[in-house]
Amino acid sequence: MDSSQNMTGGNGGNGALPAQANDIATANASANDPKENLNQVINSIQKNLGLIHQLYLTVSSFSAASQAPLLQRLNGLITELDNMDKLAEKCNIQVPMEVINLIDDGKNPDEFTRDVINSCIAKNQVTKGKTDGFKVLIDMSIFSTAHFM
Repeated sequence: MDSSQNMTGGNGGNGALPAQANDIATANASANDPKENLNQVINSIQKNLGLIHQLYLTVSSFSAASQAPLLQRLNGLITELDNMDKLAEKCNIQVPMEVINLIDDGKNPDEFTRDVINSCIAKNQVTKGKTDGFKVLIDMSIFSTAHFM
């Protein structure tokens, strides 16, 4: 028996069901807090990663005797993925398509943030130049009208 098989408790073999029940109760209690909703999704993602790791350990040392724990872990993963989906519905996060495309292309999404900030800086400099130009024009206009009076 490998270490992943030892982790099966008395909870159907996946050890995640009681914690999941607590997550759902917490989710219902704080359904209106966006930051809490996001934290719950992040926690659920971390649980899913742990369950996937457990599945990896079970599959890597698979034998006929480990079929039951494998099925229990698969069911646990499916249940937690369903829980994550329900929690994610409460989060209103909009990710720009450019970021998704960068990730799909294997690039760092921080590049998008850097490009947006650089674009804002450039637009800010253009706007500042325009306002400085208008100030000069206004000053010249006031000076020339005062000079002729």
